[in-house]
Amino acid sequence: MEKQTIEKFKYLLEQEKKEIESQLEGFTKKDAHIKDDYDANFPDLGTHQSTDEMAQEVSMYEAALPLERALEKKLQDINAALSKIENNQYGICENCGEEIPIERLETKPEAKNCVKCKAKK
Repeated sequence: MEKQTIEKFKYLLEQEKKEIESQLEGFTKKDAHIKDDYDANFPDLGTHQSTDEMAQEVSMYEAALPLERALEKKLQDINAALSKIENNQYGICENCGEEIPIERLETKPEAKNCVKCKAKK
């Protein structure tokens, strides 16, 4: 892959990383002990006047967890792709070792596998 193409993907990955980190900062706190791990904040609606308010807090927290996990996973994939760029391994399928087509990387720059191998999984 040409250096200019790799730089383009690096830029796209870094921009997406910033966006995800910004989204995570809105409803989580970063875990100081685990890389790329965030913990959803438990909402505090103030003093509890009723069980409805407590239930609403729990519901809000439960709704935040799947989003937190999805964003963390995406961030981990992006960081792995950036690491591959630094190690001259970017764009190589982790399964078959073939080059991942540019069209796939344009759609999903953090892709770990080519379309063929992804379909097998």
